[in-house]
Amino acid sequence: MEAISTASAPLVDLGPFNQLVAMGGPVMLVLIAIAAIGVITFFYLMLFGTFYAPRMTRKLRDLVGQWQANPSGTNPEAIRANAGLFGRTNPLMHLLVNSMSASQSNPNQSAVRETAVRDAQTALEPFEAPLKIIEVIAALAPLLGLLGTVMGMMEAFSAMAAADGRANASQLSGGIYEALTTTAAGLVVAIPFAALAAWIEFRLRRIHKTINSVLVSVFNVAPALEQTEAPQALDAEQPTEHSEPAHSSPQPERQRDTVRTYTVSDKQRLAHAAG
Repeated sequence: MEAISTASAPLVDLGPFNQLVAMGGPVMLVLIAIAAIGVITFFYLMLFGTFYAPRMTRKLRDLVGQWQANPSGTNPEAIRANAGLFGRTNPLMHLLVNSMSASQSNPNQSAVRETAVRDAQTALEPFEAPLKIIEVIAALAPLLGLLGTVMGMMEAFSAMAAADGRANASQLSGGIYEALTTTAAGLVVAIPFAALAAWIEFRLRRIHKTINSVLVSVFNVAPALEQTEAPQALDAEQPTEHSEPAHSSPQPERQRDTVRTYTVSDKQRLAHAAG
């Protein structure tokens, strides 16, 4: 105990930063650097998430309710036009409005779904890189502490070898003190960042679940639009009574069967034939 106090006595005259460097050696510099990067990344993530994280607001819940009740009579663009500055930074609002507008105008629902999935992934991409940085710091800090421990013990045994095995405790205390300090510093850095990484990942999973739930609520109603438009398109293709030959009476039965088995690809073929 007296040897450790003697080794740490000169550190009192140094500043806080120099004290840490003197206690842990060069490994402590790296630990301080990655800890500073982690703190900056965390504050950036919190600030960015406050304004640009997808969030389900009351207006968006009302919009989804209107869409489920009457998809053809819903005006999603009005929500975007009346949104404030804070609302325009919500990626979920743009995702919903774009998906609903595309479902109303584009009969190819599979293409609309693919576009919505791509936009949802794009909305979450800005949060993936900061999360990965924090996870790397949480995994790297204990390894750096272990490296400092090994280097400190090497220094201690080097001093013992130089003294031909007659080294006293004061000669060994410097290396052992450095070894213990870097180990503790690595754990101090790793533990809070590991907790932050787990919390951020939990939040991102909840956001991802919310986006999936909202998109499912939107696209479960979208097929009704196709069913509504399908008979109208077929009625436009049916010939008039004056142009129908008198001996072709089975033809209406085939047309009724076509209505029952109508798909989006059939609509496209009929449109090309009519053109």
